[in-house]
Amino acid sequence: MTSKERAALRAQANSLEPLFQVGKGGVNDALIAQTEDAFRTRELLKLKVLLETAPKPPKEIAEEIARATNSQVVQVVGGSMIFYRENPELHDPAPKKNTKSSKNTIKGTKNPNRRSVRVAKAKKAAAERKTAAIRKAQRNRRRNADV
Repeated sequence: MTSKERAALRAQANSLEPLFQVGKGGVNDALIAQTEDAFRTRELLKLKVLLETAPKPPKEIAEEIARATNSQVVQVVGGSMIFYRENPELHDPAPKKNTKSSKNTIKGTKNPNRRSVRVAKAKKAAAERKTAAIRKAQRNRRRNADV
């Protein structure tokens, strides 16, 4: 990691809140599991060390966590530690979900004053009125059959 990359990561981490704290328990399996879990959703993590109760200095704790999580230590200042691990899944563009069905969309221009758009909207409205009338007739037949 170059010094410019490290500086950019430090700048990004400035606004981050610490995810969790390292206390008197030090670096244990639970802490490593939490860190691994956090790296699944983000690349940059900020952790705090409780200086009064931690069994080791923050730099040693940071090195230990980085070794266990296969990440890089960006910075250790006081009780704050910043870690970085690249996650290729976060950089791949997710496939776009098609939320609209192709039947209901108007292709081409979206200008409501164009004749083609007005005709398409009129056809769609007519089809909706027709299906509504059919449903109403079916509902009335069912009601009359029940009486």
